[in-house]
Amino acid sequence: MTIAERSAGQIEVLAEGTAAFHPVDPDGFRAYVRDNKNRALEPRLMTAREAVDRFVADGDYLTYECNYLMRGPNEVVHEIIRQEKRRLWIAGKFTYVDVALLVDSGCASRVDCGFFLSAPSIERAIKERRLEVFEYSNVIMTLRLQAGAMGVPFLPVRSFGGTTGFDHSGAKLIADPYTGNPITIVPALNPDVALIHVHQADIYGNSRVFGTGISDVESALASRKVIVSAEEIVDTEEIRRNPGATSIPYYAVDAVVHSPFGSYPGTCPGYYGSDPEGVFEVFRAVMGDGVRAYLDKWVTPFETFAEMLEQRVGREKLDAMRAREVVKEGYSA
Repeated sequence: MTIAERSAGQIEVLAEGTAAFHPVDPDGFRAYVRDNKNRALEPRLMTAREAVDRFVADGDYLTYECNYLMRGPNEVVHEIIRQEKRRLWIAGKFTYVDVALLVDSGCASRVDCGFFLSAPSIERAIKERRLEVFEYSNVIMTLRLQAGAMGVPFLPVRSFGGTTGFDHSGAKLIADPYTGNPITIVPALNPDVALIHVHQADIYGNSRVFGTGISDVESALASRKVIVSAEEIVDTEEIRRNPGATSIPYYAVDAVVHSPFGSYPGTCPGYYGSDPEGVFEVFRAVMGDGVRAYLDKWVTPFETFAEMLEQRVGREKLDAMRAREVVKEGYSA
C-alpha cells in the first residue's frame, strides 16, 4: 500500500471573492434543528396562508425547488407576495421569472445568482440600490446546499475558479493541503426556509418527488424551515407500503400545503403540462417591464391560489393541461 506523504504547511488562501454570503454556521444549524424541529408524527397540514405566516419572516434566506415554470411552489410564492414579506435573500438557481416577480413585488432585496433572466425590473432595482446580486453558478449553488445538508462549512469544487463570477461571490481559492494545487471552495448554505412542490405527501410531511429534480432533498435537509406543497395528499399507509418512494422525510418538514395545480402556469411533470398562454404571459410581463400589472392580475386580487385558478384559469383549461401530459410511467409509486 502506498502512503501519500504528509503535506507540510497549513491551508493557504490564494484568492477570495468580495461578496457577502449567508453566514456559515454548521453548529448553529445543528442546534436549531435539535431544538426546533418536531420529530413527533403529528399533522403538519395547513393552508398556504398559515404556512407563510408561521414560517416565512422578513429578512429570511429563501430557496425553492424547481421554478415558476417547472414543478414550482407557485401557490406559496404567490402567498409570500400577497403577505408582502420583505428583505428576502433568494437562491436564484435554475430559475427564470421567479426572481423578477419577487423583486418587483418588493419582497426580495438580495439574490445569489446561479441563473435567472435579466429583466428591466431587475436592472432598475440594481441601479436604484434596492437589489444586491452575488454571482455563482447553478452547480455551485446546488453544491452549497449539499454542503449545508452535510453539516460541513464548505465544499471544494473543480469549477468557478478563474471566472469573473468568482470575484463577485463568497468563494475562495486555496492551496489544497493534500496536493498543493489550487482548488476553489464555496461556503455552505443553510437557508432559513425552503419551498418545495412535490407530487405526493401525507399529512405529516413524508413527501414523494417523481422524475427529475435539482436539489429537493438537499434543500430540505439544509434548511431551518421547510414548507412542502403537494399535488396530492395520500394516506400514510400508502407511504408505509413503499417507503423507498419517500424523497423527503416528515421530520425535515414544518408545513404541508395541499396544492393541486400548484405549479400553474408551469408544469408538474407526470401530472399536467404547462399552460402555454400563461407561460407566454409571464415571460412578456418580465421581459417587457410588466411585472406589476401581472401581479395585479394574477396574485393580489385573490385570497387564495385556488380562487385564482377558479376565476382566472377555469376547469376546462386545467383539464386540458392534465390531458396534455401524456408521459405517466414512473410518476407514481
